[in-house]
Amino acid sequence: MILIEKTNVMGFEQAIRAIRNPMNSSDSGICKGGDDGIGCVNCAANPCSHGYDHSFQIGKNDYYLMMKLIKSGPVHAEFRRMITVYVDITAPLYWWKEFDTFNATYKVDTVAYSCSTMHKIHDKKFEMSDFSTDRLLPSSFKCLGFTVKTLNDYRDLYLECEGHNKKDYWWQMIQLLPSSYNQKRTIMLNYEVLAGIYEHRKNHEFDEWKEFCKWVDLLPWSAIITCNSIKKGELSMTESFLHSH
Repeated sequence: MILIEKTNVMGFEQAIRAIRNPMNSSDSGICKGGDDGIGCVNCAANPCSHGYDHSFQIGKNDYYLMMKLIKSGPVHAEFRRMITVYVDITAPLYWWKEFDTFNATYKVDTVAYSCSTMHKIHDKKFEMSDFSTDRLLPSSFKCLGFTVKTLNDYRDLYLECEGHNKKDYWWQMIQLLPSSYNQKRTIMLNYEVLAGIYEHRKNHEFDEWKEFCKWVDLLPWSAIITCNSIKKGELSMTESFLHSH
């Protein structure tokens, strides 16, 4: 189970300005509108469907340049670091362990604030909905139910105890807590980070990674991320699209 919500993406205008500085020839800007808009004909979206809401949109030439830089290698794709994503993710501890391992292995640039399991574990009664159970067989679900009951028993003892045993009851909750327990974190990352995650995790056995990659596919201009993983020939298709529209 994974819940991804409150996605906020920013930095396209700044990233394009950075790669266009040497040439000063950007065709991105306000989509539609009067003289201050880039016009539908120049919008990289096909077909253009943006209302005149003063939102920033990528022009065809800028989009082509971004895709070309990405295919030229990581050094040329550094502009993706300027496109920032903020998102709230709720996922089981076993998935967060994979996420943290990936960060440590590939030295990716992420910032995360989480609900502290260690300090907040006793704040509310444990419920089955606090755990990822979508893959459990009936017998395993029943076993988890027993664990949840045991956790709540120790939680009650912890809350009622005022003596030296209080810490012992807290340890029972910490060490009995299954890795299927769901934790929520607010994450800051960027399109370069997402490109690395997508490339290495799109075919992962965890359902949570598959859902994560589906979310990546839905981000604005997601091809800027997934271009690392597209099949040979798709960039030429993109080039054809940009030159023919």
